[in-house]
Amino acid sequence: MGRIRVLTDKVANQIAAGEVVERPASVCKELIENALDAGATQIRVELRGGGRSLIKVSDNGCGMHRDDALLAFERHATSKLRTAEDLLSIGTLGFRGEALPSIASVARVTLSTRAEDGDAGTVVEINGGTLRNVRDEARPPGTAIAVQNLFFNVPARRKFLRTERTELSHALRAVTHYSLANLDKAFDLLTEHGSQLHVTPVSTHRERVYQIFGGELLEQLVRIDPVAEGELGLRPDAGERASGEPLGPPLRLNGFVSEPQLHRSNRNSFYIFVNGRLVRDSLVQRAIAKAYENLMPSGVYPFVLLFLEIAPEEVDVNVHPAKTEVRFRSPSRVFDFVRDAVRSRLIAAKPSADLPPSAVIDHSLAGVPAAPPPMPGPSTFPRAFPGARGAAADTLEFPARPQRRSFGPSPALEPSAPSQPPAAGLVPEPASPHSGEPLADLSPSNLGKLADLRLLGQLLDSFIVAAGEDGVWIIDQHVAHERILFEQVLAARLHGRPDVQRLLTPIVITLTPSQSAVYQDLADELEGSGFEIERFDGRSVAVKAAPAELSAKQVETLLRELLDDSGDGAASMSLGDLRRRMAATIACHAAIKINMPLTEEKMRWLLVELAKSDCPMACPHGRPIALRYGTREILKAFHRI
Repeated sequence: MGRIRVLTDKVANQIAAGEVVERPASVCKELIENALDAGATQIRVELRGGGRSLIKVSDNGCGMHRDDALLAFERHATSKLRTAEDLLSIGTLGFRGEALPSIASVARVTLSTRAEDGDAGTVVEINGGTLRNVRDEARPPGTAIAVQNLFFNVPARRKFLRTERTELSHALRAVTHYSLANLDKAFDLLTEHGSQLHVTPVSTHRERVYQIFGGELLEQLVRIDPVAEGELGLRPDAGERASGEPLGPPLRLNGFVSEPQLHRSNRNSFYIFVNGRLVRDSLVQRAIAKAYENLMPSGVYPFVLLFLEIAPEEVDVNVHPAKTEVRFRSPSRVFDFVRDAVRSRLIAAKPSADLPPSAVIDHSLAGVPAAPPPMPGPSTFPRAFPGARGAAADTLEFPARPQRRSFGPSPALEPSAPSQPPAAGLVPEPASPHSGEPLADLSPSNLGKLADLRLLGQLLDSFIVAAGEDGVWIIDQHVAHERILFEQVLAARLHGRPDVQRLLTPIVITLTPSQSAVYQDLADELEGSGFEIERFDGRSVAVKAAPAELSAKQVETLLRELLDDSGDGAASMSLGDLRRRMAATIACHAAIKINMPLTEEKMRWLLVELAKSDCPMACPHGRPIALRYGTREILKAFHRI
């Protein structure tokens, strides 16, 4: 007897269910996509037991006639495709015809539907892939699908489901995804505990973000206005790829990204849509990470809501059964466009980091020990300072770590009657949208205004305190100078004109074996960055010249740090990455330190030069440079509003 046999439809459907239906959230996703493809404007999701007991999705879409309702449960039965060529220009969310038969094979499913031109509705009941009943029913146009006891007949799959709360969280995230991408639709999600999500149709993504996440998050987002590929100067003049193949229609991008100071510990707050389809695409995620490079610490992630529009023939959505992954025809083109679009907007916005509302200035200093006396060091500052010639002495650093904020919707605040009228010239912000007023302008403060601040002094010989029309500013002098030097060093390197100083006595360094190997890869770039190094026999090198920003005693420490940090694969790093890493390391060593008194002239110079920089928001390692305590928070703290 032969070893190969054809699987039954029931087994084939259960195998397909393993690819399409991972958990209750997967069912929600597939059914919501069907509702959207049917033209629904109102979608209601009901869950019981986190979706394990019941998932019911109701819509007011076009509905189905009796024959179509039965045919919908056949494998690969779809209204979305006619020919193989249709796969090259898919404009719907669903198209495989696998979702309904796969779901029905591992649950008890009841479909109730009626076409807009139908006289009566149809009810189809299927139990574990077996048709149990078909009957007529009086109902309004649209479709409702109830999925009960998910994986009741596949206990091995059911035991892998998580707790009710975890499954509900995944389902809620799925509904949130589609509500963000479909502004003209109303979405409701209800459980046995009440309404979990309710959004009505809106006209802008800004309003939808406010509906779902609240005003606190919205205040910390940077708007990416619709931008086309040609507007960034990425498309060659000839309109062709290097291979001579036409580029096709330009890419377009819009949405929101968070300020660099707003962090999350994972990518759960990445909402990325390609032609309206939610995707988890590693290429786009890497492009976003590159956009935030040198603006955000490693190991943390921003909030991202991006909508990428691309010609259907330029993207293949048929590479994953759940349709969550895509493949781009020109991946490098998409990568460059997303990276540059996001980064250019972050640089243009120059958003500042506000102090948390609870960080009242007098409380923030409670319990902080007095600053240690300044450590001995030279009386001059790094070359970039007016009249300075050397590097400052190294001292202990205390990097600023602002409190992370929650992404949850912020509760409505009850306005309190002011005990005193607002101070002259200080007008409270517009009413919150909770009160029914138009949405307030929540644009982030722009760090480009640093040069106009009025200096108040220096805090703990480490932080510059200044005042502006929008509140009190605190600037970390070390990371501010680090950002300035980083951009200066990088610009000089890119133009082939790094500032160099010759050492009176060459510094002889014996490298470790691993450092010696890395040095071979970095030798040319070290020379281009201002180092003049002569190789001796064995592992010894002599440094005869170094970047002008460094003191002689810093040269050996910096050189070893560069060789150690690059040991994980300098040869595989891009030239741009390598140059940024070197520039960041040089800037960090050369920048002034904390616990160092500054004259008013030097503090003013720092503010003016920082305002000129492209990215005054964060140091090259991602730490925030300036924090603002807003005028409104000050007034509230003193009960003026």
